[in-house]
Amino acid sequence: QVQLVESGGGLVQPGGSLRLSCAASGSRFSIYTMGWYRQAPGKQRELVADISAGGSTNYADSVQGRFTISRDNAKNTVSLQMNSLKPEDTAVYYCNAYWAARRYWGQGTQVTVSS
Repeated sequence: QVQLVESGGGLVQPGGSLRLSCAASGSRFSIYTMGWYRQAPGKQRELVADISAGGSTNYADSVQGRFTISRDNAKNTVSLQMNSLKPEDTAVYYCNAYWAARRYWGQGTQVTVSS
């Protein structure tokens, strides 16, 4: 079992930055692929970025070059640095842990980009 708790969401103006963090409890954090997903009202949940146990990263085209995912296995945390935010980035952002067909979700944190 893995419990995930997100933090760092909020309201930001277009062009601004936010940093999301996800704290994981449970054992063997380092073996999980960790990811950030988002879901906007009326839309399906979509992958934003993920990072493998080995540190390989993958980004949605819409955030490539603006967002950076990172992990700290010593602290059991994964972060998402979001720069140059756009109104279309507004969504609930969810932390996700995946390994061997086991998938765990956090409760989500709201990010709103608006002037």
